[in-house]
Amino acid sequence: MALKSTVYKAQIQIADMDRNYYEDHLLVVACHSSETEIRLMMRLLAFSLHAQERLEFANGISEPDEPDLWVKTLTGEIDLWIQVGQPDEKALLKACGRARKVVVYAYNQNPRLWWEKIAPKLVKARNLEVYFVEHQSAEALGNLADQRLDLQVMIQEGEITLRSDGGEVGLQVSRMEV
Repeated sequence: MALKSTVYKAQIQIADMDRNYYEDHLLVVACHSSETEIRLMMRLLAFSLHAQERLEFANGISEPDEPDLWVKTLTGEIDLWIQVGQPDEKALLKACGRARKVVVYAYNQNPRLWWEKIAPKLVKARNLEVYFVEHQSAEALGNLADQRLDLQVMIQEGEITLRSDGGEVGLQVSRMEV
């Protein structure tokens, strides 16, 4: 018998001064039985960094042909594909062929080693952006997870601060060149 997902309810207040985006979002997010709280919080971080009217969660962890988050146009084309973790180069090339823009947030133990291994195979992927969150920052982010999460996210000059009842995490997301 398969384990069930755990439902998280997140009230996220985003103040993104870099994009002039100030909105509150009430999200109900399923944490898949094979997903860690760190990965769940990375998905919420990615949501916060790209929040807009049409951004929605997809079935990335349970459906290999979908990202973790995406923005679709009114005609159903994929405008933005967001993946969390360290996907292989084949999955990334396929995503780059399907979406106008693909963004990856890598965070595990050594995301730079993962990137060094696959980057040479992705030189033609002009619509790909890859970002890193250091392991310690990702772990601290995971510690904020709560099934009833009230999260404030402030973004200013590339610095990101997340606050909840569980504490505060400040982090920077580093971009790697493709």
